[in-house]
Amino acid sequence: MAQDDEPVAAGEEQSKEPTPISEIDLYHLAWESPEFSKDPFTPLEAARAQHPWLARVNGGYVVHDLAAIRDLLVKDDKFRTSFDGIVDIMDAHETAWGRFAKEQMIALPDKKHAILRAAFAAKFTPRFANQLRPIMSATMSTLLDEWVPKGRIDFEEFASYYPVAVMTRMIGASLDEIPVLRSAMETLGLAFSQNRDLLPELDEAMAQFDEFSFRLIADRRANPRADQEPDLLDLLIKAGESDDITERQQADMLIFLFVAGYDTSKNVLAYTMNTLLGYPEVYRRCAEDLNYCGRVIEEALRMFTPASPFRATKEDIVYRGVLIPKETMVFFTTNVAGRISADIADPHSFDPERPIDPKLRHVGFGLGKHMCLGQHIARAQLAEGLHLIAQRIRNPRAAGEPGWRPFPGTWGIQGLPIEFDPPDPVPAE
Repeated sequence: MAQDDEPVAAGEEQSKEPTPISEIDLYHLAWESPEFSKDPFTPLEAARAQHPWLARVNGGYVVHDLAAIRDLLVKDDKFRTSFDGIVDIMDAHETAWGRFAKEQMIALPDKKHAILRAAFAAKFTPRFANQLRPIMSATMSTLLDEWVPKGRIDFEEFASYYPVAVMTRMIGASLDEIPVLRSAMETLGLAFSQNRDLLPELDEAMAQFDEFSFRLIADRRANPRADQEPDLLDLLIKAGESDDITERQQADMLIFLFVAGYDTSKNVLAYTMNTLLGYPEVYRRCAEDLNYCGRVIEEALRMFTPASPFRATKEDIVYRGVLIPKETMVFFTTNVAGRISADIADPHSFDPERPIDPKLRHVGFGLGKHMCLGQHIARAQLAEGLHLIAQRIRNPRAAGEPGWRPFPGTWGIQGLPIEFDPPDPVPAE
């Protein structure tokens, strides 16, 4: 019998047999529906009223309690990544996207995963993120120069150009690549929505990224940069030369870095703006204080992140008296857990000054061996971007209702129309 993974308090004993998860009356979340994407909180509150940390969805179970998520996501010995399970649901085994989903870095065997992760972990430090801040601020300033004169914009579209422009500069690619890459990433961001009708578009996006990635790697090999600090592309090529990493895996890693960075930065920035429309004093302070922007981003990450990661159990496990059998698909709602947690005071209120309990810190960048490599870059990029946006986009106001992407997979705002005050006229010389 599997042992319960929740510690037993001193003086207590494990006194009863665990209950199989299949025998528990759990709330079923219809998270494929547009209504759920627009408001996941009402059904998740109903799910919590029925069970404190579990719910049911098509294809598996959902862990929706923040403390339970933090307990379970670190158990890499008990869970494995399960992209094959999503590929099964999508019936995508013979597609280019299905191959990528099953073979990307996060899904690689432990040895190759460790090699690739180590190649970048030494670089993806807070110090490196701070070194990139001038690139981030220059990129955002250029975007604002183009978009602010319009006076009314789709902020979600505007925000989408920021991470892709930063990333292309980080790997030495031409900014002319941005339109194709952005289009491909918009498509790939819908990949885990479990919509089979998207497969032709997903394969087309993969073909576009393959052409870009293999061409970029080949060009850098043929034309190495002499006497310069290695960039991310140099690190990737070096990892492939020193270890048993194929060119296919190098290209997949490049695609993975682009897509992961794009999804997080674009969606969190759009959500943050949508939230700050209702908190003008917070927004104005963001224009004055870069450090405060960091706190605002952390509070936004508590309330929202794009992803709801999923795992499959490697073996029978028991947690809080519940038996979860081997090969059970488990989804973790890291994207909303901080907003529905019963352990956080007034969780629906946006408060950048709220004290942070380390035991209830958001898990927007994951936990365990798959914790986001680029989290320091993402935090710096979001704070730098928000600081400049608040200075240049003055008095923003909603100019229409935002749309929402499908909840399973990469959730987020889809279309955020805003209007704002025009910039001050430039004095005549």
